[in-house]
Amino acid sequence: MLLSGGVDSATCLYLQKATHAVRALTFEYGGIAREELRAAKAIASEGGVIDHRIVRLPDMKEAGDIRGAKFEGLPPTYIPLRNSIFYSFAAAYAEETGASIIVGGHNKDDGRIFQDVSPEFFSALQSALRLGSRSLRSRDIQIVRPLSRRNKVQVVKLADSLGVPLGLTWSCHRDGSRHCWSCAGCLSRRASFTGAGVRDPLES
Repeated sequence: MLLSGGVDSATCLYLQKATHAVRALTFEYGGIAREELRAAKAIASEGGVIDHRIVRLPDMKEAGDIRGAKFEGLPPTYIPLRNSIFYSFAAAYAEETGASIIVGGHNKDDGRIFQDVSPEFFSALQSALRLGSRSLRSRDIQIVRPLSRRNKVQVVKLADSLGVPLGLTWSCHRDGSRHCWSCAGCLSRRASFTGAGVRDPLES
């Protein structure tokens, strides 16, 4: 599965680990907060991931770091065609390890902003991956997104019910040892926990 340090992917891990042996990929790129990488490693360890691979993409940039480019209507953390890149790596990893399912933690709210989380996108990508690999085709590789019909508030409620170690997760877009509570990631986290009626261990 694709594992960041956030609540969504941690929740996906805890959903999957009851029935699957989980391997995880985390992507380290130019704009990622160092604490998010630390969080991903901690969540993988706590969640019993059998193999956690860090894929380093130092030349991949967020929209806010790309000079001269215009990405109207998209946040500065947007990465052009990110999911095409990430899921291609995941498919290669699946072919290497014999996996038949690729799991991503996209929630319903993501679809309001990003085009590369739509059902149509993933259906086409899944078909392309099968066409590109005899091994993946024989295993009928599937991309699953178990949170795609849940909004952020519902994801936090689910995470709480599953016993996800929410204190290990990271949502801040800025570097630092603590959440800033003013960036878009922090504000979204606070609103989601408040809406879910769940105490955020990072604010206590």
